[in-house]
Amino acid sequence: MRDLLDPKNDFVFKRIFGSEENKDVLLAFLNCTFHEAGEPPLTEILLMNPYTDKDSPQDKQSIFDIQAKTTEGKLINIEMQLFNRYDNEKRTLYYWSKQYASQLEEGQSYKKLKKCVTINIVNFTILPNARYHNVFHLREKDSGIPLTDDLEIHFLELSKLNDHKTSHSGGLLNWLLFLKSDNIENWEVLKMQEPGLGKAMTALEFLSQNAEARRLYEMRQKALHDEASLREGAREEGELKGKLEVAAKMLAKGMDMGSVAEFTGLPMEELKKLNQSH
Repeated sequence: MRDLLDPKNDFVFKRIFGSEENKDVLLAFLNCTFHEAGEPPLTEILLMNPYTDKDSPQDKQSIFDIQAKTTEGKLINIEMQLFNRYDNEKRTLYYWSKQYASQLEEGQSYKKLKKCVTINIVNFTILPNARYHNVFHLREKDSGIPLTDDLEIHFLELSKLNDHKTSHSGGLLNWLLFLKSDNIENWEVLKMQEPGLGKAMTALEFLSQNAEARRLYEMRQKALHDEASLREGAREEGELKGKLEVAAKMLAKGMDMGSVAEFTGLPMEELKKLNQSH
C-alpha cells in the first residue's frame, strides 16, 4: 500500500468514482456530502459521462469531471482540482450556468429546468474560513428567504483538513482524508468508520498495480504540472508587467531609483534599463 497512485489526480479520481462498476462508491460519497449539508440521501444515480478508455490523458479533449443525474432529474457535477487556476468562483458559476442552461432545448418551458449541484474538491484554500465544507445557495440577504433552490455549490477544501484529523468519527471527512492521502497508515481506521470507503481503497490499490494505469497517471501528472507552471508563469509575467508600468510612472515623475526599487521590489538593474528606454 506504500506506492499508491494519488487519488487527487483527476484521471485516477474519475477511474475510482466515475465508472459504472463503482457507481455505489460515488453514491456513498455523495450521500455523505449531502448529509453534512442537511439534505436527504439519494437512492440511485445515473452517470452522464462514465469513465471509458477514451478518457485518456493523451487526448486533450478528455473531461475528467463527473456528471450524474438523480432519479428526480437533479444534475450533479463533481470536479477535482489539484492546482489553483484562480478566479475559481467565477469559473464555477460559469460552468454551473452552462450546465443549467443546457437542459433546455429551443421552445421548451423554463419549468423543465432542474436543480444543478456543483461539487468542487480542491487541493488548496479558496475561502477565508476554517470550514473544509462550504455550501452556497441563492438567499435574500436579511431574511434568508430562498430565491430558488436550483443553485447549489459546494467547495471541499482538502487544505483545511489538518485541524480535523483527530476529531472525525465517520462521514464526509473520512472520504476527504482518503483523497488527501497523506496518512495511508490510518486508512484501516477510516474504512472501519466509513465502510463505503473499502471499495474505493480496493479500486485505488488495483489501479496502482496496473502498469498501463500507472503510465497514464504519470502522463496526466505531467500535464497537470505543466499547466500549473504555465499559469504561474503567466501570472508572474503579468505581475512583473504591472510593476514595470508603475516603476516607469514613478521614474517619469522624478522619483529616485532607490525609492522606486523599494516600493516595487524591482532590482536596480531592471530600473536602469527601464530608465534608459524612457
